[in-house]
Amino acid sequence: MSKFQKKRGKTTPAISTASLPDIIFMLLFFFMVVTVMRDAELKVTVVVPDATELTKLERKSLVHHVYIGKPTAKFIPVYGTKPTIQLNDKIVREDRIKNDIPLFIEQHKLKVPENQHGRITTSFRVDGKVTMGIVQDVKTQLRKSGQLRVNYSARARAGELK
Repeated sequence: MSKFQKKRGKTTPAISTASLPDIIFMLLFFFMVVTVMRDAELKVTVVVPDATELTKLERKSLVHHVYIGKPTAKFIPVYGTKPTIQLNDKIVREDRIKNDIPLFIEQHKLKVPENQHGRITTSFRVDGKVTMGIVQDVKTQLRKSGQLRVNYSARARAGELK
């Protein structure tokens, strides 16, 4: 009789799925903690125009948004029907542009590392029916504040985003 025998008929044990719910819940909690919800509630109506030559912004943490359009129905009793400017979550009156835009830029710079300050971009989301006069006023204040990187948001036609 031999000392070593082959083991026959033994199969590999089944993989235990008992810890699978724990892994799923850990992933769920991770994504709940990491996900960032929209910062600003839109108080103005913005229907951006169509464009053909578009590029996607690389780092969205370096972008702050300026919305220009007519107030939504909920805010018409407060702000009227004239096109207004919204900086993140705050409506700015035209007579306060000179004070509020530099403050808006400085508040955003506090959230960004100092070596990235030159890469901060202002993204305009302007309603297609708004005249360029109000946009030019905002751009002038941005230039005076030292914010020179400007981007205009637009809608891509089907299949034209680079």
